[in-house]
Amino acid sequence: MDLKQRVNLLIIVASLGYFVDIYDLIVFNVVKNESLQALGFTGGLLKEKEIFLFNLQMTGMLIGGVLWGIMGDKKGRISVLFGSIFLYSIANIANAFVTNINQYAVTRFIAGVGLAGELGAGITLVAENMQKEKRGYGTMIIVTFGALGAVVASLVGKNFGWQTTYIVGGCMGLALLLLRAGAYESGMYKNLVEHANIKRGDFLTLFKRSDLFLKYLACILIGLPIWFTIGVLVNLSNRFGEAMGLIEKVNVADSVMFAYLGLSLGDLFSGLLSQFLKSRKKVVLIYLGLSFFLLLFYLFNTNVSISYYKTMCFLLGFATGYWALFVTIASEQFGTNIRSTVTNTVPNFVRGAVVPITLSFAAISAGNGPVWAALIVGMVCLLLAFAATLYIKDSFDKDLNYFEID
Repeated sequence: MDLKQRVNLLIIVASLGYFVDIYDLIVFNVVKNESLQALGFTGGLLKEKEIFLFNLQMTGMLIGGVLWGIMGDKKGRISVLFGSIFLYSIANIANAFVTNINQYAVTRFIAGVGLAGELGAGITLVAENMQKEKRGYGTMIIVTFGALGAVVASLVGKNFGWQTTYIVGGCMGLALLLLRAGAYESGMYKNLVEHANIKRGDFLTLFKRSDLFLKYLACILIGLPIWFTIGVLVNLSNRFGEAMGLIEKVNVADSVMFAYLGLSLGDLFSGLLSQFLKSRKKVVLIYLGLSFFLLLFYLFNTNVSISYYKTMCFLLGFATGYWALFVTIASEQFGTNIRSTVTNTVPNFVRGAVVPITLSFAAISAGNGPVWAALIVGMVCLLLAFAATLYIKDSFDKDLNYFEID
């Protein structure tokens, strides 16, 4: 197998892995009501357990992001890529057989830990193995295809029972392990291993130097609008429908499906535009501007309908379709010895930020209603992301073969 074929195989494995990753990340939101009702929960208690399980999954992702990231720098990217796929696949199959809330909690936490590792490992491998002028195509393919996992999760969840939906996700993940034999480690990582004196996977390195810390923080802030959009505008689209007087109930599963269709198309377009402009920053700034105008239109247009919400969720998804660029930017900002740590932790810290984002939304919404709460929280996320994007250096064709020294 020549180098080109190996790189293509890596892109295929990472794309399929992220497809299953997103499927399993979204599947809980799709089947949470049906599964909790099957365990005997209804009304207010159901909502309480729903939040409890979601927060456990996100906590698992925060912890997993750090663990997998460090492991990727210490033990290799390939071990993390397939180890994470194995863990979340087993957890989701087990999830189909839970009989009480405690078992459900354990499986969601373990799944969260597993889900935290695949994207960072895949992006790191592709970024380190492809030519610096073309690696944007590889990361674009991973996220564009992977985002469609949410669409499949919505379709499977709507047409099959919650247990079958979990099993499908787990089996897809286990099937990917068959591709393990053809995958190979990056040359940059092999070069790092030969330098025994260089610290690998030292998470604290990011906090010892102010320049590294500020760059790391900026990478996280760039992604906030993406999960504000998914966590508030899309996942709570039924509440906005009620607030605007829509009689027919908005189906959140449909909102998620249309948002991720838009996100997939947005990632494809942003990746191509980035290659055309030879810039990551310019494209992110364009997408942030589009998100700003769509946020205002979404919240203050009074002519609403079910079709309107489906269309708006698609457009909002498209405007936040810079997830591939966001993770690629993080990967390109740091040296080989902490690149996996950064590339795994940054997207998972952004995913984890959905907890304070939704809590802030809930607190403001209590006295001001969901529309104004979404405007305030959304504007804060957009302003922080805009400032962070301006702060970092463009890394389009940056040479990644270097180390970070304390």
